[in-house]
Amino acid sequence: MNYWKKERYKRTILQHLTVANLFLLIQIIMFIIMTLSGGSTNPGVLVYFGAKYNPFIIAFHQYWRFITPIFLHIGLEHLVMNSIFLYFLGNQLESIVGHGRFFVIYLLSGIMGNIASFAFSPSISAGASTSLFGLFGIILYLSTKHKYIYFFRELGMQYKALLIMNLLSSLFLSRVDVYGHLGGLVGGYIATAVFTFRGDGVTKIYERILFGIAYIIVFILLFFIGIKQFLL
Repeated sequence: MNYWKKERYKRTILQHLTVANLFLLIQIIMFIIMTLSGGSTNPGVLVYFGAKYNPFIIAFHQYWRFITPIFLHIGLEHLVMNSIFLYFLGNQLESIVGHGRFFVIYLLSGIMGNIASFAFSPSISAGASTSLFGLFGIILYLSTKHKYIYFFRELGMQYKALLIMNLLSSLFLSRVDVYGHLGGLVGGYIATAVFTFRGDGVTKIYERILFGIAYIIVFILLFFIGIKQFLL
């Protein structure tokens, strides 16, 4: 193999070494393991592998269940749709905000989505949708706060209709966790305001601090709402 072929292969590999693709690989591996363990639609399997399950969160303090549902999916269709979305939009946004920021924003979005689901829905839930709606939150923040950048304005216009359609489908489909989606959207917006993007010279440090405090306050409020709902 000549030098130029080696360099081309090396660049191809490096281009695919992204956080979005790492998360994608994790959720595919988890789906295979769950399928071999009894099926990803089996409630017992879902709870065992870390789906959001309010009684265990409250009774046994299993707070890691605010994170693990991000990587679990209920059925093949659920996995495929979320994986396609993560691969294309996730990698696009990661190239804008940077690998480290994307890692943090994606997880904070999912956590906020799952805590919102915990607060308002007693159902078992799982899926990357909480974090994927956080990607919409990234777009909303960039296209409003930094609309002076033409690309961000275009990005907002491009995905606004898709966001509205997804929100509407969340409202009218009973099997969809609308609270998780809305929580993920809010979490993504707030987290992006804290960490912004590479090269941001406009956002002030006090703005980041205020949004960071806002994230903590919203999280705590939702957590106590969830506990109150369970005890009623």
